[in-house]
Amino acid sequence: MLVNHFPLNSLKNNFTLAPGFLNCIGERKNAVRSHKEVIIIGGGVIGLACAHYLLDSGAGVRIIEKSTIGSGASHGNCGLLCFSDVIPLCSPGTVSHEMARTLKRTSPLYIKPSLDINQLAWLLKFALKCTESHKLKAARGKYEILNYSMGLFDSLLSLDEIKCDFEKKGMLTVFKNKKNFEHYKATNAFLDTYHMGAKRIEKEELLALEPALCDDIAGGWLNPADWHLRPDMLMASWRKQLSQKGLIIEEYCSLIDFDIQGNSLAGVNTVKGRFKADYIVMAAGAWTPVALRQLKLDLPVLPGKGYSITMQRPGACPSHPLSLYEKNMVVTPWKSGYRLGGTMEFSGYNDVLSPKRLSNLVSGATAFLKEPLGNPVIEHWSGLRPMTYDDLPVIDRSPSHENLMIATGHGMLGLTLATGTGKIVCDMINDREPEINIKPFGMNRFR
Repeated sequence: MLVNHFPLNSLKNNFTLAPGFLNCIGERKNAVRSHKEVIIIGGGVIGLACAHYLLDSGAGVRIIEKSTIGSGASHGNCGLLCFSDVIPLCSPGTVSHEMARTLKRTSPLYIKPSLDINQLAWLLKFALKCTESHKLKAARGKYEILNYSMGLFDSLLSLDEIKCDFEKKGMLTVFKNKKNFEHYKATNAFLDTYHMGAKRIEKEELLALEPALCDDIAGGWLNPADWHLRPDMLMASWRKQLSQKGLIIEEYCSLIDFDIQGNSLAGVNTVKGRFKADYIVMAAGAWTPVALRQLKLDLPVLPGKGYSITMQRPGACPSHPLSLYEKNMVVTPWKSGYRLGGTMEFSGYNDVLSPKRLSNLVSGATAFLKEPLGNPVIEHWSGLRPMTYDDLPVIDRSPSHENLMIATGHGMLGLTLATGTGKIVCDMINDREPEINIKPFGMNRFR
């Protein structure tokens, strides 16, 4: 029996429907193209993206979610679509840089002391990946899926039904330290090789562009490839749109175990009963390794906790989303609100809010902004990101169960990579060759 970690979502029914029944509901115009019934485990942004493309292909889709749609990392993230983020976290110098910042108590990274063998092994493998060769290899794979996702997001966000404070204004990386500002030239030169480079903005021009910034900044780099939106609004409007297209959602519906028949899965057993399916998509984010224990699939995915504070817009509010370089945090302004976010905490599966982490977000914003906080504060939040040690997602068919698709490990790019991942999963289920090379995201790399 699997621990009850995965509730499932339902706008409609709480009873089991026989396979094929969905194709009869509402005479869906696309049903003639597919008679597949698909269960998606996980109601985050990856789950909704998979549902989006599967419904378009004519499949019947049911999402199973342990809490509510979009209640995890898809809710409280900073809403950045970072299509320029081709450089992996595991790059040369990362370990020594973070060790130095930890000693100075300035690092956004916190690793809770633990004798957990999986965590220790993950950290060692991450360190071993911090090489120039891996950086180059990972960047190629990331660029392809980032660019692919950008085109798909452009189409999705043009739909009238999707309302999410979306803007294509670029993202500003802002520096306090002149040396760091100058050193970013090398990073930008690397991004330029992928046509994802930023524009250098000197101090005077930057203060004119963003008068909300403190006067003692050194400068900034504006990357036009990056967009932003409000993630909770995206999830709400996308859910509504997909439900109108026939998506069935089972919320507060924890997964108990899988119904295994030979080398395939016939369905899932949940606290709401048994649900049958032709295909199952595992898109449960950081919880995916827990759900797969019954199947003896060992995924090196660790939960990396992030924090955010949501509030009303301050009087002096930035007009662009900001990456505060020396603080490794983000400030996102929306028409309807304002959010501070960041940090990376490896402390297991928990949603405990650390006052110190939240305080660091406030102090970080205070160092860069004249008016760092809005009033009132609406929410203090933490959520778990699914982190792989090579900073590449896992998008693959299970090696042991032919009708199980796995889509997790997106790290801090779950929102950004959602559309590309959803389309790839849909293509695999429909026996179509994905439109990009997905070998970098296969499970074979962990063997």
